[in-house]
Amino acid sequence: MSKARKVMKIEQPKLSADQLFAFEPHDIHRNDFFEMGLMQDCQFEKRRPSKLTFEKFIFRNVNFTETTLAGIELTDVRFEKCDLSNLDISDAIIHRTEFVDCKMVGINLGGVTLRNVLIDHCLADYSNFRYSNSKQVIIQDSSLGNADLSQSKLIKLELHRTNINQAQLSSTELKGIDLSDCEFNGLGVSVEQLKGCIISREQAYIFATLFGLIVKE
Repeated sequence: MSKARKVMKIEQPKLSADQLFAFEPHDIHRNDFFEMGLMQDCQFEKRRPSKLTFEKFIFRNVNFTETTLAGIELTDVRFEKCDLSNLDISDAIIHRTEFVDCKMVGINLGGVTLRNVLIDHCLADYSNFRYSNSKQVIIQDSSLGNADLSQSKLIKLELHRTNINQAQLSSTELKGIDLSDCEFNGLGVSVEQLKGCIISREQAYIFATLFGLIVKE
């Protein structure tokens, strides 16, 4: 792998942990707006509240497994050690939000808008980012194996030390995206999409194999 790259600066959540009010899952109902809150050490499973908005909120060790929160709006939010497996937050608007040490296997982020988002030390294999629009997004020290990022718009998105093996990137332009310290043995991508993508020398051999090329030493 190549040497460590400089990470771009993004806006962080504007949070003050000592000014947050405690919330429980039964406090959350559809069409609600919540701010200055903390939810922790609880189950929020198999729920379907719609049209929720959270601002200046921390979720810590919360289980969201198989919950539907489609169209949710998140601003200045932090998820810590949460289980978001199979959570549906499709078409969400997510701004200045961090996902740290979270399990996100199979999460549905289809059609989401991501602005100033950090995904750090997360397991997000088989996640769905189809038709998403990302700007100022950092994904680091995480796993997106078999993730689907097809037909997505990636502007100033950085991937650092992340497993993207067998990720699908059909119809997603990778110009300017640096994959040089990511791990993969194969990607669902075309030659055309790779124009302007930054890769390591070792990865060039992987792509040569994928496209049936023979590299002479």
